[in-house]
Amino acid sequence: MTTQSPYLSLRQAVRPAIFAHRLLADDQNRAARLVAECEELLQLSRELLKSAGQVRLLTPEPGQPDDRETQLLDAYADAAMGWAKVVGSLMALGGTLVGRGDWDNVRRLAIVLAEVGENSSAADLRNQLGRAVWHVHYNQLCRISNQMPPDEIRKSINALRAILLEVPEDFPDRNREVNRLLAPLASAIHAVMVENHVEIPYNSRVEHIATGGVASHPDIVKTSLDELSAEFEGTCGRRVEQAG
Repeated sequence: MTTQSPYLSLRQAVRPAIFAHRLLADDQNRAARLVAECEELLQLSRELLKSAGQVRLLTPEPGQPDDRETQLLDAYADAAMGWAKVVGSLMALGGTLVGRGDWDNVRRLAIVLAEVGENSSAADLRNQLGRAVWHVHYNQLCRISNQMPPDEIRKSINALRAILLEVPEDFPDRNREVNRLLAPLASAIHAVMVENHVEIPYNSRVEHIATGGVASHPDIVKTSLDELSAEFEGTCGRRVEQAG
């Protein structure tokens, strides 16, 4: 089979169908909309494979004259449009999965899109996922301040950890926004430590982070968050629980 066009590769063309089959097999009781979108994707993939096969049949062997140029061009056009419909159907399916909160399958679908050469569509789907995850934790993120009680500190740490885990790394300003919230979080932890007379270890980075010490290094947000979490749970959090 010719390799001149990505939508004519058999392995690439069947990847969306494999994804749709797996979704349908996962749960026979899925919502009707999801089932309908999967079945449409399978039908579009079937039509694409027929078009790709037509191109293969019409493509002359090397050295042979081509007297079917119009038919071949039409077959290429059909295959191209078929691929466009498959990708469009995949994006619609991705939107449905985002809306259902099925984030693991959204990530898998983004991988499928990237592996078949649709990098921009994969990036768009990952951005949809990022916005959805951010929306889920938005209220808690807005409550992060330098005067939080211990229970709010713990919730804020969990929310930030979820953002770093669930939001794709290439989501615009993910690390920068999380980094921006680390300073008030660290300030709140430091205030609770002082209030409860917790001795601050000499190697503690809580004060350093509270004063914006990592502001110029947004790429180390996960490490900084892990350090704050360990500091809070290992000393401050335990002392507060004992006092309560």
